[in-house]
Amino acid sequence: MTGATRSARPPGRPRSQEADLAILAAALDLLIEQGAAQTSIEQVARRAGVTRATVYRRFADKTALLVRALEWANHDHDTELPGWRDVEHMFADWAAHLAVPRNRRLLRRLFGSVDDYPELVLTYRMVNGGRRAAAVREVLCRTRDLGLLPPGLDVPVVQEMLSAAVVNHVALHPDDEDPGRIAAYFMAIMKQFGHREVPGESRGT
Repeated sequence: MTGATRSARPPGRPRSQEADLAILAAALDLLIEQGAAQTSIEQVARRAGVTRATVYRRFADKTALLVRALEWANHDHDTELPGWRDVEHMFADWAAHLAVPRNRRLLRRLFGSVDDYPELVLTYRMVNGGRRAAAVREVLCRTRDLGLLPPGLDVPVVQEMLSAAVVNHVALHPDDEDPGRIAAYFMAIMKQFGHREVPGESRGT
């Protein structure tokens, strides 16, 4: 009797982790494919291979589901520090991400839904705006302190403008642009802020 008491589970059916992951993956795929407005709980349930009731047991509504899907897809962004050596290394990392059409479509879907589903953009900014945002600031400040940017540069303003440059790129540039051209796009912007290159032999000395 004592053993039975210790092993008793809380009331209700245990959740299936497989169903959880299938629902989140389906929600994210549909968000990217057709946008938040056109995505429905019924579509998510059908693609995940579960019932609508299964989805509603986990999420109060579509917005809550899409918010959780974004958190799940970006769960490591605020826990793993990128370790960028310099702005060139940072932009190479950004370019590799933006060279993936799926990533670009997700950004367009998010910013395109800002009026009707502001929670989605807010969530994306939150999961990408902690330690990674601090890492961007650290790289920019280090670059300025090395004398490769003007000493009076307003780093937070530059960071905001680089974020805007990402949105501009995914909106106006082709999805098949190669990483090298994307990285060059960001470096061209940095030159407008006064970034200068140092001869290779003098760098790191």
